[in-house]
Amino acid sequence: MKKRREYVFFLIKLLLGILVIFPLIYGVCLSFMGMADIFKMPPVLFSKNMSWNNYRAVFSRVPIFTYFKNTLLVSMIQVIAQIITSSFAAYAFTFFEFRGKKLLFTLVLATMMIPYESNLISNYLTICSLKLTDTYLGLTFPFLANGMSIFILRQFYMTIPKELKEAATIDGCGHMNFLFRIAFPISKSATASLGLYAFVNAYNQYFWPLLVTNTDAMRTIQVGTGILKDSEGADYGLVLAAAMTAIVPAVIVFIIGQKSLVKGMVAGAVKG
Repeated sequence: MKKRREYVFFLIKLLLGILVIFPLIYGVCLSFMGMADIFKMPPVLFSKNMSWNNYRAVFSRVPIFTYFKNTLLVSMIQVIAQIITSSFAAYAFTFFEFRGKKLLFTLVLATMMIPYESNLISNYLTICSLKLTDTYLGLTFPFLANGMSIFILRQFYMTIPKELKEAATIDGCGHMNFLFRIAFPISKSATASLGLYAFVNAYNQYFWPLLVTNTDAMRTIQVGTGILKDSEGADYGLVLAAAMTAIVPAVIVFIIGQKSLVKGMVAGAVKG
């Protein structure tokens, strides 16, 4: 009876998994088809005329490798910057005692509730005044620190026993040594979770890179895909091929880091 129940649960989970990823599977299949097969009724997953033509066209018509380079570089800058700034801020909110600590942390949390679009104009005007448009610094500057990232690491640091910090202090370990030699190494799962979160957010950015870049040399993959759609009109096979190509790095990173993501989120939820 128990084995039968487990078998039923497995089938249910398998069906739900297929249902969730079906749009992605359908998009991949359509990316190998021409316009006639894409709009064929009833819709089909496979066609006799499937080919690599759409992918060849994507790589020949747009500088997609330049877009990938810019996207990965911008994403890595944001990931590294958020890990550094969030580590220091989270450590201060956890182990320091100062007047207004709770109020300041509340303000950090409040930034998570402010719609991104409400800051867009002020951020853009700031970048323009600093003459940072069409630069990597302009693409990354508003995202070097993040309230959600601080919250994630702070929640994990809250699980570190106070006795460990006190023992380290007695042994002459200062704050910087404790952060880099003890707190940071034991928070690898939370840091990996933060890195994955920051990478996916940075990789999927569209409107900000579109706003602050003017040339192909600085555009990211998401912007390049959008421009391809506009320039090629209604060639949805080409657009789908570009979209499927663009999603590959994010999927790979998520598959590699999903265990750390879950582990980091659970660890941060234990105490706080």
